[in-house]
Amino acid sequence: MLRERFHAMGTSMELLLEAPDAPDARASLAAARAEIERLEALLSRFRPDSELSRLNHARRMRVGPDLARVLSAALRLRQRTGGRFDPTLGRAIVACGYDRSFERIADDERPLGASAGGGRAVFVDTASGWVELGAGVDVDLGAIAKGDAADRACAILAWTGPCLVNAGGDIVVSGPRHEGPWPVAVATPRGRLVLNLETGALATSGTDRRRWWRAGQEHHHALEPSCGLSAATDVTRATAAACTGAEADALATALVIAGASGACSLADQWGVPAVLVDGEGGVRFAGGLR
Repeated sequence: MLRERFHAMGTSMELLLEAPDAPDARASLAAARAEIERLEALLSRFRPDSELSRLNHARRMRVGPDLARVLSAALRLRQRTGGRFDPTLGRAIVACGYDRSFERIADDERPLGASAGGGRAVFVDTASGWVELGAGVDVDLGAIAKGDAADRACAILAWTGPCLVNAGGDIVVSGPRHEGPWPVAVATPRGRLVLNLETGALATSGTDRRRWWRAGQEHHHALEPSCGLSAATDVTRATAAACTGAEADALATALVIAGASGACSLADQWGVPAVLVDGEGGVRFAGGLR
């Protein structure tokens, strides 16, 4: 099993490739890493020269195929989740204090900035590549870009052999290993739960990490789209399974926002296998997962 670890997209990345240690396999690992780093340079809101940052500044511009693809997928997932996942909350997350990469955030006594909810208009012409942002919209793709990058890296590695991409705990696999499914551990208050993943993706979102203080209050990055503030949810962590990493990322975020009882119903309705951890440490299974 070949392995490569590195840091990108604000988290630790790991590439696993079941193949002999040969030049073509090493080239596949290098190409997969380069693809993740290339997408980070395009889609990060923390890089002022990224294509996403330039779009937020210009308001209307012709974008490349990657940004158009990820933004279009994000808008489709906003519709699918009833707005619980929303890529138009860029200004709201900055107003809450998440205005730089997480490792650089410090406690801040300044009051919160003016916030606004999501659900705002974004117009994407996929044929021409033109994108126009509605009034008050800054796009934040943080809850989908990492999964998309893992998808793209996995597709590159899969030409060489069965593979797994671990993007900070979000997992994408190309298919089973020669020995069978990939065992993936999901941390819960009851201990590690091991799920066997043959193909597709698992992603986890939660309110128990990426927390900071602003104006004497603790905040987290899972925003309630209706008001643009940290969601008052009793789900501390949601893990969702889907066909792609981008989809799993967005669905896990939506389940956190929905709250424990709502998340169970939605996972069942969407047919999304999910593991939900609530504020009392309880673990629930939904979406057909038992």
